[in-house]
Amino acid sequence: MTIKIILTSIVLSILSSSFSFQQKQKFSLKESIERGKDIYIANCLTCHMDQGEGADGFYPPLAKSDYLMADKKRSIQQVLYGATGEIKVNGYDYSEPMVGFDLTDEQVSDVLNYVRNSFGNKGSAITPEEAKAARKK
Repeated sequence: MTIKIILTSIVLSILSSSFSFQQKQKFSLKESIERGKDIYIANCLTCHMDQGEGADGFYPPLAKSDYLMADKKRSIQQVLYGATGEIKVNGYDYSEPMVGFDLTDEQVSDVLNYVRNSFGNKGSAITPEEAKAARKK
């Protein structure tokens, strides 16, 4: 009987630890923003510049951007698929096309959390699940 209790305890311990390894990490906006800075530098800085100011008449600003902050889903889709056509940002028209980027859901979440919480912006979190849901099917 004692061996059976010990074996049961061992099996339960193994099962418990294997489930705990499979638990998903809790989303942290702060950590997402930190990771997003590197993604921004690698993919966005060339056009949107160091402080998100953009380039007058060519690339819209991300700094204090009404357009960026207005629609999470649109922002996700533009990061993934790019954008063409005219847009109005902070009262000015921009028509330069934007390329899309081959990023994971977490990377999309991270870079958008960075820009939505930098350059004078203060936005709610975009989770990897929201990025996944916004992908075109």
